[in-house]
Amino acid sequence: MKKLGILLILVSFIAQGQIKRVEPPFWWVGMNNTHLELVVYGKNINRFNVKIKSSGVVLTKVQKTENPNYLFVDLDLSKAKAGTFKLLFSHPKLKNFKYKYTLKARQKNAASRKSFDNSDVIYLLMPDRFANGNPNNDSSSAATEKANRTDKGGRHGGDIQGVINHLDYIKELGATTIWSTPLLEDNLPTYSYHGYAITDTYKIDPRYGTNQDYKNLATEAHKKGLKLVMDYVTNHWGSLHWMIKDLPTKNWVHQFPKFQRSNYRMTTQFDAYASKIDAHLCMDGWFDTTMPDLNQSNPLVLKYLIQNAIWWIEYAGLDGLRVDTYSYNDKKGIAAWTKAITDEYPNFNIAGEVMMHQQSQIAYWQKDSKLAAIQNYNSHLPAVMDFTLHDAVAQVFNEDKATWDKGMIKVYKNFANDYLYPNPYNTFVFIENHDTNRFNQIYKSDFNKYKLAMALIATVRGIPQIYYGSEIGMMGDKNQGDGDIRRDFPGGWTNDKQNAFTAAGRNDAQQKWFAFTKKLLNWRQKNTAVQTGKFSHYIPQNNVYVYFRHDTSKTVMVVLNNNAKAQILSLQRFSENLKGFTKGTDVLSGESFDFTNTSIKVKGKTPLIIELY
Repeated sequence: MKKLGILLILVSFIAQGQIKRVEPPFWWVGMNNTHLELVVYGKNINRFNVKIKSSGVVLTKVQKTENPNYLFVDLDLSKAKAGTFKLLFSHPKLKNFKYKYTLKARQKNAASRKSFDNSDVIYLLMPDRFANGNPNNDSSSAATEKANRTDKGGRHGGDIQGVINHLDYIKELGATTIWSTPLLEDNLPTYSYHGYAITDTYKIDPRYGTNQDYKNLATEAHKKGLKLVMDYVTNHWGSLHWMIKDLPTKNWVHQFPKFQRSNYRMTTQFDAYASKIDAHLCMDGWFDTTMPDLNQSNPLVLKYLIQNAIWWIEYAGLDGLRVDTYSYNDKKGIAAWTKAITDEYPNFNIAGEVMMHQQSQIAYWQKDSKLAAIQNYNSHLPAVMDFTLHDAVAQVFNEDKATWDKGMIKVYKNFANDYLYPNPYNTFVFIENHDTNRFNQIYKSDFNKYKLAMALIATVRGIPQIYYGSEIGMMGDKNQGDGDIRRDFPGGWTNDKQNAFTAAGRNDAQQKWFAFTKKLLNWRQKNTAVQTGKFSHYIPQNNVYVYFRHDTSKTVMVVLNNNAKAQILSLQRFSENLKGFTKGTDVLSGESFDFTNTSIKVKGKTPLIIELY
């Protein structure tokens, strides 16, 4: 009998320690979608029956899978109130136990939150390489990879506190929105700093800080009038994610007899003639050896990803999402994911990475695309990234002499194809990002070419996105590896020789780049015409591209002279947009122009942004 008693006590302890995780860790009442699916994880947890002790929460279903360590508990919260309730776990031969779960009240107007839009300028940063605000977390005991600044592909120590410490710098520059590459735990042995191989979807990587630190980042940003966008990954996780190590179902990820990399041919997603095997390998192949491909056609996976994204939006108070490798996902699954989030937050903007190089192929993925509608498909994705403009910008400023298909005609044609987009104004326009060669590397730190490129993305339709360090002329060669285009921002570490976050710490070249960028972006914040106004442009002549942005209160004339020599522009050609205006001032140089004259002169390799009056 004594042995039996000891055994019963042990069983009791085992049962009460049964649950290792419940995700989401908590939730909110008053959501548009009132159905919540809890993932309950623990050794042989599916032996237990589940009941709910609550007057408002209704248990609708308990799903078991082939893995006995999981239960998927479906709840109806339509009548639930904020507070706690108990899940009761029972077994005829084991000790019953309870689990307390918390439902929180939503913040006021959480569902109608304002997202990023055309009035914003997005500042993209890689937190590991931006600034180290807390050296004590550089090599967390819970993290496999430790900090090593000498390793281009290693952890350097940048963190959330480093971003918080430099919010004033970002605001001074004239950016309004921060897009940080992923901050969630990426606990792989090597090359984990980029964050795209997530190992815990509800936890900030300890080398960046804590969940509370991330929430504080959003709060402090909002205090300064800045927005925060999360880089979200739906296509894959890291191979050491806790769920990957103990799959809930075999088809939680796409499985192959041996490792199968994606063929990366995204055209197979809409190619009417694509073979099934090619489409399968694009959509279902792994992005990399350490990045298992998630199966969004599995309803349990899809629900998990939807809830996880909503949890972070609600918890941290996010202002938008950027979705990595959007066009590699299961088409129907990612459309359902996107729609679920925008149904919950009707004013919420989500930008998807569709790294393709034809406008029609990018436009296919934007919400309400007529091209996709031919195939009875709608991604529901509000915003896409204008990679074709980036492709042009990476070439045209070295093409001094215009030909039929070289020079500024490439930029003109990019916008001439805007009829393909359902909403060309909701696109990211950029000269570089964390996956591309640095602009200043391509153009050998030519300041005039930088001015032309920045003037372009600050004044055309779309949402300008700049990459940290562009504003001080940072370089980086992708041929030397991704680590080289993701260099540390000078001054982000206490032992750095200079601090480019301050005017006193910047050298003459850095200050020149910064001053120009600051002037341009801060001016843009105050000009509604270049934010949301109509766009009218003229076919480039002699490598000079002229366009106008105009609304009911303002008109701006932009002249981009990509010719190495000065050019005389006849104003008669632009009379339809100049009608009624007699003067103008270039916001960059302060130069005044008299439009009662017949022409104006523009210096070689020079932009003009002229406010008309």
